[in-house]
Amino acid sequence: MTAISPEARRSVLTANLICLASMVVWAAGLPAADLIIPHMPPIALTAARTTLAALVLLPCWIAVEGLGTVTRANWARGAWVGFVTLGLASFFVIIALQFNDPVTVAIVSAAMPVVGILLECLADKRPVTRALALGLALSLIGGLIAVSGAEGQVDFGLGVLAALASVTLYTWGSRETVKALPELTPLGRVSITVAGCAVVALIVALGDGLIRGTWPDWAAIGPAEFGGLAIFGIGSMALSQLLWIISVGRIGIGAASMHMNAVPFYVMLMVFLLGGPWNWGQTLGAAIVVTGALIAQGLIAPGLSSRPR
Repeated sequence: MTAISPEARRSVLTANLICLASMVVWAAGLPAADLIIPHMPPIALTAARTTLAALVLLPCWIAVEGLGTVTRANWARGAWVGFVTLGLASFFVIIALQFNDPVTVAIVSAAMPVVGILLECLADKRPVTRALALGLALSLIGGLIAVSGAEGQVDFGLGVLAALASVTLYTWGSRETVKALPELTPLGRVSITVAGCAVVALIVALGDGLIRGTWPDWAAIGPAEFGGLAIFGIGSMALSQLLWIISVGRIGIGAASMHMNAVPFYVMLMVFLLGGPWNWGQTLGAAIVVTGALIAQGLIAPGLSSRPR
């Protein structure tokens, strides 16, 4: 394999830093979601979260690229991909958070690199190199170390199944966002999928409320709860998703998804900043995960980036 040029190395490293930033922002939304989840049913919260994100992203897209670009985009495809990527995935992660704590949900998300690598190998015919195999192994080992260092107890029931469903749908949808909307910029891809998802989610939430009477408990929602919703929607979806799609477009879903295994460390870091204890096990796990992601992309030990014989 040809050695990576300095320019390409800097570009890939920048993409990894963008992906890391996406994970940090997304992780911040998990504990924030705990403030609003008890007061809103999952479908209504999914609709509120995506709508809030769309209200931020759409004006930015129009301002940056013009109204003509927005109106000419394939909204039907964007709505479908957004519904799977963000709607169903967000719905299932909310279900998971109802049954488990944020650290546990982040731990289950460690399955994402496996799903991402399988997608690339099966759909894109990506060759399995020694670097890729070693990077994936280190990512899983780092995730297991993070699991052993987590304080949350994993309840292998509906919550874990919901988290796994969320990871699978989000991984497929993230790849599809890049592949199915190649004519759009990352801002356009994120805006159209989030806005399309918001429309579908609002219709479903309204129907759910009218049929089953499952409405938010507005009396219990105050400034703190709205603040949690803002972080969960604007930060953990709008900003995080934009950074995520940028990185997926540059390094692929397989390498990007490896960064997900460091999320337990980021969640622990948020808890630590709020007065919780420091966990060296999750710190070590995060370091191993990042190392594995860099090896898989040839940024470390480039000689391994060839097929095993």
